[in-house]
Amino acid sequence: MKEEYIELVGFLGTLLTSITFVPQVYHSWKSKKVASLSIWMVIIVIASTLSWLAYGFLINSRPVILANSIVFLLALVLLYFKITFKE
Repeated sequence: MKEEYIELVGFLGTLLTSITFVPQVYHSWKSKKVASLSIWMVIIVIASTLSWLAYGFLINSRPVILANSIVFLLALVLLYFKITFKE
């Protein structure tokens, strides 16, 4: 029973972590403006999520794997926007 609550807390964290980049991705997509977006921040997020993904797989933690997979994909989208949107 205790493990179920721990897993539930992990998935709540997954949800909250995963949605952090959604507003930025949406705004960047709609406005096609990313001048104020730091490419270094995006690169650091990509590197950190890859590290967290490796950790999640090593400890077999579904919440860690899921959250960082989603954030990794969203960060890749932002990187794509930063490279392709001309301002």
